[in-house]
Amino acid sequence: MVSSKDVAKRAGVSQSTVSRVLNDSPSVSKDNIEKVTKAMKDLNYRPNSIARSLVSKQTKTLALISGPLHNPFFVETTTSIVNYANEKGYKMNVFFENMGDNMSVYESVLSMQLDGLILSSIFMDDPIYEELQSLNIPFVMFNRKHNKGGNFVEIDNEKAGKTAADHLIDLGHEKIGYIGGPLYTSTFYGRYIGFCKEVEKRTVLDQALIHETDTSEDAVREAVLKMMGRKHKPTAIFAATDAIAIFAIDTLKELGYGIPEDVSICGMDNVRMARHHSFELTTIGHKTDKNLGRLGIEHLIELIEDSNDPKEQVRTTMDPILYKRKTTCKL
Repeated sequence: MVSSKDVAKRAGVSQSTVSRVLNDSPSVSKDNIEKVTKAMKDLNYRPNSIARSLVSKQTKTLALISGPLHNPFFVETTTSIVNYANEKGYKMNVFFENMGDNMSVYESVLSMQLDGLILSSIFMDDPIYEELQSLNIPFVMFNRKHNKGGNFVEIDNEKAGKTAADHLIDLGHEKIGYIGGPLYTSTFYGRYIGFCKEVEKRTVLDQALIHETDTSEDAVREAVLKMMGRKHKPTAIFAATDAIAIFAIDTLKELGYGIPEDVSICGMDNVRMARHHSFELTTIGHKTDKNLGRLGIEHLIELIEDSNDPKEQVRTTMDPILYKRKTTCKL
């Protein structure tokens, strides 16, 4: 069996140089990298990843706990996270949130040997936060965050809710509905608070038009049916995710309503599907081309690879921006 010693001899370098090349050390010259890479190819050498992890104390393995896949936001972020991790030489174990009960998922993750964790599943007062800290590995939250802080990448959700309310009110709407998700998550709580405060400030907030759901298609459909079954129907709806907006549009069209001539819809997240020519969803997102998952995994790998260089915590809150498209119009 070919060893790293054989590779070093073939390349004309020390065995420690071979080790540094295998561990992507920045201290190796380009010339030596080329020599070692060629020697490994010539000798058909495959490094023993288990032995390397014992020496480096790294597994090159990460875990992602993502939100539910019925939301295209999580489809896009999961794809970005896995692709970037693979580019950087990390294996990614992917888990998906159980709405309201994540303990079984956390138990699986906590039993693994990992270099880092990225998650969008945490609740604001989630007791798992202390256990995650006790692992002594970097973890980054994206889209959601815990009340105790930690490393996170998010959009300013309260400002986003305010932005949606302002947009719809500026168009002349006074009866505005809201459909969101569980208020024990920072995303939906912030969007709900920002929306309600601004509606109360500028017009009248009708609590009968406020619906907290589990974000599933059936739950959104039920919320829309309740809203449109009232004598005083909403003329506009703020859907706290683009997935909710799309489910709501489908139900409204089934009921015979036109979008936006009968009901204006504003979503949130600016997923790629929001730009689909069949509806061109008005929505709220952030200003960069990278989604929150991509930003989060970049920060996580930086924390892992610069572990000997103490850094400030990652606490990124991005300003929201309104993308005006074709699902909202003047009353």
